[in-house]
Amino acid sequence: MTDVKAASLHELADLIFAVGRQLRPPADPAFEPCTPIEISVMRFINHNPGTSARAASEATLLPSSNFSRVLRGLEKRGLVDRIVDDRNAKGVRLYPTEKAHQNLQYLRDNWDQTLQGIIDDPATIEIVNATLRRIEEELIARRSGTENRGTRSD
Repeated sequence: MTDVKAASLHELADLIFAVGRQLRPPADPAFEPCTPIEISVMRFINHNPGTSARAASEATLLPSSNFSRVLRGLEKRGLVDRIVDDRNAKGVRLYPTEKAHQNLQYLRDNWDQTLQGIIDDPATIEIVNATLRRIEEELIARRSGTENRGTRSD
């Protein structure tokens, strides 16, 4: 990898962190604030309703003991429902609650206000979204050892 390419990738990672820090939580008192770890867990459960606790723990890079603690807290606050799996009485499936859906809507409304007018071109937004989606998918694949070498472009 060239120094220029490495520097560009370093800047990309730096900017991802910086932009994430600028996205503040909604001020609405009905919004249930979450820690960054809780956000990671809720994001996975929202994207994968009915997921197993094991899959969510692995996807969020949390050891099972830490994941269990975070999950109990989210459950206690009414953001996650733990439903016994019909096929496996020992297993549970995780679902976002109605309160979690409302929380996500508060967050999306806040993001709409925060990001409004920064980039208005839908094509540009889709390119950025597609790029970040690909980065996330590739990082997950690399971590799990299932990298799809056929789609890489160095």
